[in-house]
Amino acid sequence: MGASGGPPAPRAAGPDAAAAAEAEAAAEAPSGRRPEPQPPLPEGGMPRGGGDVGGGGLIPSCIRIHSGGGSAAAAAAAAESAGQFCRRVRRGRFLFALVASYTATCEIPGISCAGAGPGLMHLTPPADAELLHYGHCPSLGPSAVPSTPDGKPTPALLTRAALVSASIPHVVVNAGCAEPPRLPYIEAALPAGRNIAVEPAMSESDALRAVDYGRIIGRTLSSLADCVVIGETVPGGTTTALAVMRGLGMASASTSSSMPENPVGLKEQVVAEAMRRAGLPGRRADAFAVAAELGDPMIPTVAGMLGAASESSAVLLAGGTQMAAVLALARASGCNLSNTAVGTTAYVTGDATATMVQSVAEATSGTVPVLAVDPGLGSSAEPQLRAYAGGFAKEGAGAGGALIAAALRTGAGSGGLLRAVEREYGRSR
Repeated sequence: MGASGGPPAPRAAGPDAAAAAEAEAAAEAPSGRRPEPQPPLPEGGMPRGGGDVGGGGLIPSCIRIHSGGGSAAAAAAAAESAGQFCRRVRRGRFLFALVASYTATCEIPGISCAGAGPGLMHLTPPADAELLHYGHCPSLGPSAVPSTPDGKPTPALLTRAALVSASIPHVVVNAGCAEPPRLPYIEAALPAGRNIAVEPAMSESDALRAVDYGRIIGRTLSSLADCVVIGETVPGGTTTALAVMRGLGMASASTSSSMPENPVGLKEQVVAEAMRRAGLPGRRADAFAVAAELGDPMIPTVAGMLGAASESSAVLLAGGTQMAAVLALARASGCNLSNTAVGTTAYVTGDATATMVQSVAEATSGTVPVLAVDPGLGSSAEPQLRAYAGGFAKEGAGAGGALIAAALRTGAGSGGLLRAVEREYGRSR
């Protein structure tokens, strides 16, 4: 464990969350009326339908289910899987784990907009972790909150708002940070990832150790919760995730970006250089060798966590297109996909430059549902929050999954989630 004192983490889950949910629901009902009771769900947990399926019953209306199959049958299967998942975890014990890591690939100019400036990107993972715990970031200075140079807040602010509003406890895993966070954390004893364009991300022994240590962590966390929510913070991580998916044969995969204008061409160039350097796809390489050559320490760590945690608990992978790479590796290392879902924001699933839903379907043969939450930031009175709906950041630090967990835990809709985020944003300024 790393060590540092500080204010307590968000309070443990308790009955106050349910009462708060009722108040939120009443506030969102027309004319102040309490919402009408939902009709019982059909067998399979969700209404059937083609394409994307909306909520009702167990699933709050701010959450939509996506399937990558493009057919009515695929949508029905996704709806059934999502319904079963949500039935299991709704109002249950959630535990959020933020896996913080680093890849020097983010130092390639134009790859990422993480951090307050290019020279500070290595502080993004510890700063995100600190924000969840303290509400500010000692790594950046007294009372500092990570933001872009023009003041847009880190997605970790959305994560903290969700965890606090739903009384969901959290832990931090240091899986190869360039600089560790200044708070207690679980240490995975991994080096920071290297720039994949010029050298392997890590040794194959480090990749295997990341999976093994991840399994130890996942098994422990699953004993404490009905649903383990796993998020990540890795600047430049969408590029390494793209490289891993390409290295594993997912030729049509594309990833989202923290920037409104996704640098697709630059990512493709970096991935092509990394694959040429690694001799792929020409040489035979197993999934772990691919992750070691082309990935970052987060990917095998979370794959291991998922593998062990899904044996006994539901697991919500809280992230965007990076979680498709995690799933592709986790299938090789072993996991229970029937206990697994991916949770992200509607800003990622709505990104026309990325194939997040299709990539998850390809990585899992269509067995893992994708849940996407709309926290209503496009309606915020704060322009820096509205920027998320315009394409800034879209996701990060497990924000989408944390918001989904909060909605399932409390029954809050988009309005309730937006108020929680705006309260946290106002407190942080």
